[in-house]
Amino acid sequence: MGNARPRVSIGLPVYNGERYLRVALDSLLSQTFGAFELVICDNASSDGTAEIARSFAARDRRIRYVRNDRNIGSARNFNRAFELSQGAYFRWFSADDVSASESLARCVEALDAEPAAVLAYPRTRLIDEHGQAIRDYDDRLHLTMADPCERFQELLTRLGYTNAVYGLMRADAVRRTTLFGPYVGSDEVFQAALVLQGAFLEIPEVLFFRRLHADASSSMTRADRLKSYSPDRARPTEMSRWKRLLGLSRVVERSALGRAQKVRLQTYLARTAVWDRGALAREVVAAMRDAVGGLLRSPSPR
Repeated sequence: MGNARPRVSIGLPVYNGERYLRVALDSLLSQTFGAFELVICDNASSDGTAEIARSFAARDRRIRYVRNDRNIGSARNFNRAFELSQGAYFRWFSADDVSASESLARCVEALDAEPAAVLAYPRTRLIDEHGQAIRDYDDRLHLTMADPCERFQELLTRLGYTNAVYGLMRADAVRRTTLFGPYVGSDEVFQAALVLQGAFLEIPEVLFFRRLHADASSSMTRADRLKSYSPDRARPTEMSRWKRLLGLSRVVERSALGRAQKVRLQTYLARTAVWDRGALAREVVAAMRDAVGGLLRSPSPR
């Protein structure tokens, strides 16, 4: 590719991903659309991830391997993978997953054909640790409504597994977001910021294979997921529902919507907070309990 800017960048954030990394990389390098760069962002892995990544980078000049000096947390590593990219289109990819060879080409075609769209993603098949099909998963995020408020509300109503976050996005639209925050649910806030900017397109073919296994982030306990976001903190603060809610509110205020549209969406978020008031209250009680417990465990001054 020389010094030419690639049309597409793929960011692959990874931490101790040696088990499936070769399969993931092989699936990316088999893409029929080849004008891409692949940035592997290693979050200070302690297994064989570095050796595998370096071996692939040595034989394919499209691959750039970057290693963090320390574990900076999963969200920051995802963000860094994007910040290191150069393409006009961007996608994240997980070291656990597999991509059909036509996936990238189909998503590029979709975004090229629809300037009003900011993201294109293929349909998903869930697979197990051995690569065997579990079931097809319907994300239902083909959001092409003209009204950005409608797209926003439909996104939050339909989100389940956040497979669409691994779709192909316009890099300029991603730069107008705050990327991922260090809390559970920040991927939903990120997608909400995107969908206010333009349509989401679903490619009707199953071209993305998401692996579910015991070590996948989707299988982690909540405590382990919190720790993965904040590895430097002995007791990461929960409050994820509050952080998600405030993040969504900030997304609305930062958007290019008119005042009437912003009021409409802030009212919608206030209603969702009322519906979720029990869980929000439990987070406050748990945070207060942790704070009191921390004070009791602190050594007394001499």
